[in-house]
Amino acid sequence: MGRYKPKQNLRTTGNYHAKKQFGQNFLCDENIISTIVNTISPQDSATMVEIGPGLGALTEPVCERIKHLNVIEIDRDLADRLRHHPFIREQLTIYEEDALNFDFSKLKEENKPLRIYGNLPYNISTPLLFHLLSFGSMIQDMHFMLQKEVVDRLIAAPNTKDYGKLTIMGQYYCRMMPFLEVPPSSFTPSPKVDSAVIKIIPYDKKPYTAENEKLMNRIVAASFNQRRKTIANSMSEFLNADDFNALGLDPKLRAENITVEQYVRIANYISQREEQ
Repeated sequence: MGRYKPKQNLRTTGNYHAKKQFGQNFLCDENIISTIVNTISPQDSATMVEIGPGLGALTEPVCERIKHLNVIEIDRDLADRLRHHPFIREQLTIYEEDALNFDFSKLKEENKPLRIYGNLPYNISTPLLFHLLSFGSMIQDMHFMLQKEVVDRLIAAPNTKDYGKLTIMGQYYCRMMPFLEVPPSSFTPSPKVDSAVIKIIPYDKKPYTAENEKLMNRIVAASFNQRRKTIANSMSEFLNADDFNALGLDPKLRAENITVEQYVRIANYISQREEQ
């Protein structure tokens, strides 16, 4: 598909001023917009959902390709703007809610997976990603514009500074596929950080399955809350010297040295021990 050409210049901020409390930076680079929409490849065979449509930079070209779009917008002024959009208002179902508390399961239609995308506010991106992971079984894929630092954490490998709780839990549930870096000049107002777009695909079948995912989450959180300490210290609530021997783990390692598979193995070991 070629570059999307807006029917009218409706994406200018006009009298609207970005609100700091919502972390608003509006995408305005048409080449970037076209690349993202082409990568998303919206289809009516899925339930399409946009988080934070803002001025409609992605909303408009997506609506060129599908009949219906769900949008979640916390800003009442922007939600009202979409309700009165001259071209696409009839295609939109607008939820004027906070995506952090939104029940995405209510959008699920029979035999149609959820496909979610958006230019996420940087100030809520990490907690929102954790919230979305809880609906992973309903979601086909997600495409998000994020602060590049967050994308770096999502795709990080063990033994690196970016490797952390978000890495472990994100990679446990999903495949991470970064595909585009975006400079500050592509937004208005321009953020002070670089951005990147990532495709996130929840696993139909996870490579490693934790018997108790809440327990695994607790173990990972405890480990990275004290990431400069050895796992003998940071995991002392869960494991003793005999446990490390049984697991074949060096207790002198630190949280960032432990792979996703090893965290799953630790969680399953503890879960099975507690059942005995």
